[in-house]
Amino acid sequence: MTPYQIFEIVSLTLLVGVLIFDLLIVIKRPHVPSMKEATAWVVFYVSLALVFAGVLFVMGDAQHAGEFVTGWLLEYSLSIDNLFVFIIILSRFAVPKEMQQRVLMIGILIAIVLRGIFIVVGVQIIESFSWVFYIFGAYLVYVAWKQAFGGEDESGEKDNFVVRMLKKRVNVTDTWNGGKATLTQEGVRYFTPFLMVILALGTTDLLFAIDSIPAIFSVTTDPFLVFACNIFALMGLRQLYFLLGGLLDRLVYLHYGIAAILGFIGVKLVFHAMEANELPFLNNGQPIEWVPHIETWHSLVVILVSMVVAVIASLIKLRIDARKTGDTSLHLGPSEAELGADGHYHIVDATGTAFYRPLRVEPTATGTLKVVDAKGQEGMASDFHEDELRSAARADMDESSLEELREHIRERDARAAGARPADAPSADAPSAGTEADDADPKA
Repeated sequence: MTPYQIFEIVSLTLLVGVLIFDLLIVIKRPHVPSMKEATAWVVFYVSLALVFAGVLFVMGDAQHAGEFVTGWLLEYSLSIDNLFVFIIILSRFAVPKEMQQRVLMIGILIAIVLRGIFIVVGVQIIESFSWVFYIFGAYLVYVAWKQAFGGEDESGEKDNFVVRMLKKRVNVTDTWNGGKATLTQEGVRYFTPFLMVILALGTTDLLFAIDSIPAIFSVTTDPFLVFACNIFALMGLRQLYFLLGGLLDRLVYLHYGIAAILGFIGVKLVFHAMEANELPFLNNGQPIEWVPHIETWHSLVVILVSMVVAVIASLIKLRIDARKTGDTSLHLGPSEAELGADGHYHIVDATGTAFYRPLRVEPTATGTLKVVDAKGQEGMASDFHEDELRSAARADMDESSLEELREHIRERDARAAGARPADAPSADAPSAGTEADDADPKA
């Protein structure tokens, strides 16, 4: 076994370990990462990628080290497009804020597996048919043109094929059941939006892989390096989503930078195909010698310059617009006012005390309702704004708990009225669902 093969095994094992550790954190402590946390994770993953390249270089494999750095930066740049689609998909499925990390993490893991399959198939194709680079190159040039001049990209605004097929063949509910993929109501099992959104994220990313995988083949065709570049690009994408926050939409020239990269890579692939030409109807099947050879470092320079120029130009426009509007903030990170300093969303009672999500509403021994937050802190339901508490309960509590709460409210109100149980909740009840909401116009 060669040193490079040992490096492959060890590095992949470590990467899988990091991914599992990251996933366990997300599952055990669902929250929205603070700016500090998101920045720390992004720096960690970037540093990990640089260490990966550094080890390759120290091993005396400068070529593979250079190819990895170029490929990683290429994939990282192209993955910015994914962030825009993430925003659209999370919005369409109304993903609760506390669940966004878990949804993104699982969706990205699905994307890594699908990309791995895509890479294996792609490597086999290009090893057997070198002329496929003509197709890859032409396609990337076309995508670059669409990116720069094709108007708004609607990727993610509609359900993709996989989600549409599932909705036609299985029972789907709009109710979020915590982090569970299914929900049983009246003996019928339904799939929750949790399952739908992670499938949408994972399979939509595969569409972006149709652009990015052929692009990285212009840098290297080593399956291990191609896969490593994709893993490192995707691993920090979730934290980058929370770190950039509202700034992402304000980098208005970013798509031009991505278009420039795709266009350059497309041309490079075509040149590569011409250098190794085997098509009998082109130059009698002989390589075309006059084609300029583009080195790996040329690609690296183009990627860095394109992204730096696009970001700087966007920030300059942002500053010019700020002078006109008076809004000088960069809108980094989540912008919602209810986001606490520790990354938890919260609601505030009448005394100004913050109660951290997810929360639950429970009956007390005296028949009133209390609120219990994520930290075990308790407060009276009557101390909260009615509509805000109703909304929080709908988002944070599962359907069975909500139904038990509704039943308690109906029985309590019936006793108070001296009549049989009615279907109307009291004013202080954070009811949610069909029965209570239909009966109470305030619900």
